Amino acid sequence: MIEKAFILAAGLGTRLRPYTDKAPKPMVHIGGKPIIAHTIDALAAQGVKEIVVNTSHLAHVIEDYLKTIDSPRIIISHEDERLETGGGIKKALHHFGDDPFYIINGDALWQDPEDDHEAALALLAHNWDSTKMDLLLLCMDCKKFEAKEINGDYTITADGRATRNKDKNGTHMFSGIRICHPRLFDDAPDGYFSFLELMDKAETSNRLYALPYQGVWHHISTVDDLKRVDALYQEAQNDSAA
Repeated sequence: MIEKAFILAAGLGTRLRPYTDKAPKPMVHIGGKPIIAHTIDALAAQGVKEIVVNTSHLAHVIEDYLKTIDSPRIIISHEDERLETGGGIKKALHHFGDDPFYIINGDALWQDPEDDHEAALALLAHNWDSTKMDLLLLCMDCKKFEAKEINGDYTITADGRATRNKDKNGTHMFSGIRICHPRLFDDAPDGYFSFLELMDKAETSNRLYALPYQGVWHHISTVDDLKRVDALYQEAQNDSAA
């Protein structure tokens, strides 16, 4: 069982303005509650006991909200200056010791299939193997999307390894949900750097793997995306209440 997680929540979310003029992107509401609340609920259901959340942009908004959560334990890693995805995690790495942990983008939003074994977090945990992996990605088959802006970040090989396609013509898109071993940060710099550098490092070492996800993953990049997904959640809630 993976018992700890890191949620990336320090980004600016510029494409969701004006919503992100008043709140960080993870605090934008979908289905009546913040995006980050959906993530925390999923982590809690999976048995995660401790979640580290980095903050920077409009930090007080998300920090005030996180203080209302009793369980799992929430640790806030505040950044006076944004450290990017890699630097933000490196700053808080001491919280994870030598144990693998989930890393989830603050705007990741997904709906698991009915089969519990195919649930995103459980699927990753079940397939994690520290002996051969430093990083395990959850990816979406590009065929599931009709939108042209969906890019194929990775191709998954027959043995489960992931290969990044710099031309964006890969078969799968990274969902922003993954398991990472702390050793991947060995020799990583302090300060500002992108986690993508470590993803490439894992690939070069043949320790980057990926799994296809059969559930629903929501792409929330623009205001139109936000309105569309929120409408879907509201409709589902109304159906459940009927």
